[in-house]
Amino acid sequence: MEQYRTEDEQVEALRRWWNENGRSIVAIIVIALAAGFGWQAWQAHDVSQQEQASTLYLAMLRAVDAPESQQKTQAMDLAGQLKSEFSSTQYAAFAALQLAAIAVEDGDLAEAEAQLRWVLGQVAANSDTAQVAQLRLARVMAAAGDTEQALDILTQSDPGPYGASYAIAQGDILLAAALREEARAAYNQALVIAASGGTGVNLSILQQKLQSLTPVPPRAGIEDGSEPVIEIDTVSEAIDVPEE
Repeated sequence: MEQYRTEDEQVEALRRWWNENGRSIVAIIVIALAAGFGWQAWQAHDVSQQEQASTLYLAMLRAVDAPESQQKTQAMDLAGQLKSEFSSTQYAAFAALQLAAIAVEDGDLAEAEAQLRWVLGQVAANSDTAQVAQLRLARVMAAAGDTEQALDILTQSDPGPYGASYAIAQGDILLAAALREEARAAYNQALVIAASGGTGVNLSILQQKLQSLTPVPPRAGIEDGSEPVIEIDTVSEAIDVPEE
């Protein structure tokens, strides 16, 4: 700032500077305060939304687990409320997954598909919720007879930690389509993934599926009437799988 010879000149310079810049400074301060208060209010609202959604979701789960048939209707109503009033929360996606499961139990595959696609439209593409929804959607599409789309969902989606489950689903769908060799390859892939740390897989059932597709060559002992030789589990031999 240039030097002024008297205090009056300094005061006058400050007045001129304030007249030129004061309003913009006040506006900046007001905007900053409003933004701060607005952020705090939004956070408080978000916490409140999450708490209300959590309460509704727990009530929905209790209704689902209740033995009375009328509780099923209540569960569906609560799930619908979560979707309509708290759609931005994760609980709404969980509720839609539950509605899809109920629809499958009722044989309404179109409704199950709609619920699962709603979930995929709400959550992040590579989130755990999306990966579970894609896996279930593939099985629903296969049950509805659309094998090609079901396989496309499984092969074109990122399975995340559910790679073994995706491979098992592929095997099940291929086997239902009478593609036995392709099914066996998918089951083998699932076994490899599971052995390397995949989650959510029952190895015993998976090995049984593979055994059912593994041809057993005829042995001489069977033809001449002697006792058949018990064959070693070739699946376990081929792939080192830790026993549960």
